[in-house]
Amino acid sequence: MKNNTIIITGLLETAVQCCWKCSLFMERTLQILKDAVQNAPLPIGVYTGEELKIEAANPAMVKTLGKGDDVIGRTYFEVVPEIEKQHIFKQALQAYKTGIPFHAADTRVDLVMDGQEKTFYFNYSFIPLFDALGNVYGVMNTGMEVTELHMAREKAQSASEQLRMAVESSGMGTYEIDLLTGNITTSGNFRSIWNIQGPVTNDVIISRLHPEDIPVREKAHREAEHTGVISYQARILNEDQSVRWTSITGKILRDESGKAVKITGIIEDIGCRKALEQKLREEAQRSNEELRRSNEELLHFANLVSHDLKEPVRKIKTFISRMRSITEDGLSEKQAFYLDKIDHTAQRMGSVIEGILAYSGADKKKRPVETVDLNEVFEQVKGDLELAIEEKDAVLIIAELPEIEGSKALLQQLFYNLVHNALKFSRSEEPPRIIIGGQITEFEKRAAVSIRIQDNGIGIEESFSERIFKAFERLHSKDQYEGSGLGLSLCRKITERHAGSISVSPNTGPGSVFSVVLPLQQVQSTI
Repeated sequence: MKNNTIIITGLLETAVQCCWKCSLFMERTLQILKDAVQNAPLPIGVYTGEELKIEAANPAMVKTLGKGDDVIGRTYFEVVPEIEKQHIFKQALQAYKTGIPFHAADTRVDLVMDGQEKTFYFNYSFIPLFDALGNVYGVMNTGMEVTELHMAREKAQSASEQLRMAVESSGMGTYEIDLLTGNITTSGNFRSIWNIQGPVTNDVIISRLHPEDIPVREKAHREAEHTGVISYQARILNEDQSVRWTSITGKILRDESGKAVKITGIIEDIGCRKALEQKLREEAQRSNEELRRSNEELLHFANLVSHDLKEPVRKIKTFISRMRSITEDGLSEKQAFYLDKIDHTAQRMGSVIEGILAYSGADKKKRPVETVDLNEVFEQVKGDLELAIEEKDAVLIIAELPEIEGSKALLQQLFYNLVHNALKFSRSEEPPRIIIGGQITEFEKRAAVSIRIQDNGIGIEESFSERIFKAFERLHSKDQYEGSGLGLSLCRKITERHAGSISVSPNTGPGSVFSVVLPLQQVQSTI
């Protein structure tokens, strides 16, 4: 009896030490998550209960609210009462009550800062937060200020309107050519635009054109013989060799017999328009570059956080396994329950991390195009999912499929996710039956293969056919079906990189049908 007491005491001491170590790793993991949120450049806040009590707010959110650092523990309405008349509080409360996220883009928000009301524009969201039982306990508020982008867009629209007014009010020149005599009559600013002092002739006009634009004029006149309309843009060379952009339009007039007798038209100086177009192109290029850099930073952030979390999660799972092996008989029912919860949470965290890594890395680098045998791809998928197929007694029927061009690694990931989904979302009353077939078709004027993956699982309602391809979207509770909510969004990314498409529709019987269309050949050497 004494020996048993010593053994049990030793086991309990070991269990306490393991729990302590596990607690340290959990604490470190939570600290990493907290640091990630605190240092995120985007405002993030968490509000709980119907009163939307502020439980957490990172420095970016505190700065955005503009009411000082003392916001934790106060209600959202108490901190920013000015949002009530803007319906923002109502939007947050609606997300809390319905469990449906609310998203707003480029929306005006008036905030009181330093005693003065200031206008901002935000992309913001209120995302419901669910507890382990699936009940909403709060909302997460994220936002991105886009005031500068909004103002830039307004300026661009204003510039476009100014250009329209300038064109309408600018002096244009008119001309009329008698094709029988060769005489040219002009009015308005025709001479000043062309910089012609003496008689106006075709030879004089052509001599003023930029040499590179003479073929443009000749082509426009040849086409006008069939269309009856002349339209082209050309540069006029000034005496100082500077150029003036012009737009020339005209119409051929014919007599009763159909013979061309006159050309009448107008010329306008479009230098301002060209300068604005160039400016807008440069601004668009700068904006695209900023967007590309921003996307790269977000991908780097996701990759960094995910990699930093993998190791502590792995260790949590290891120590849980060791704890089970040495204390399984000595655990109370409650202790075993809590240990199962920790194990389940660690498993889910690992799944989410892997999903984020796969999603963020899907378009991180270019991959060389190679010839891919889809039959080999599906054989590899079957091998990777062999245990799941055996456990569920699943039946896979795969038709002969062609070779295509693409990235074998990405296509492997694409079809792994789709077959894995079909196995995961199967019905309990009968084994999964997955039928995979394909046929040659045409997609966007290119030869392609259409691949159907048909299952007899729980199916997808037609109203959710687009929603399921969005990142982190889940149609079922995480307690029902495991997953990160990134698998199908990753599938769409991969098909788009291959210049293809993916869609889902209900099956004629139970289950659903995923359709993947992929070109047989790629235009680029990398994707």
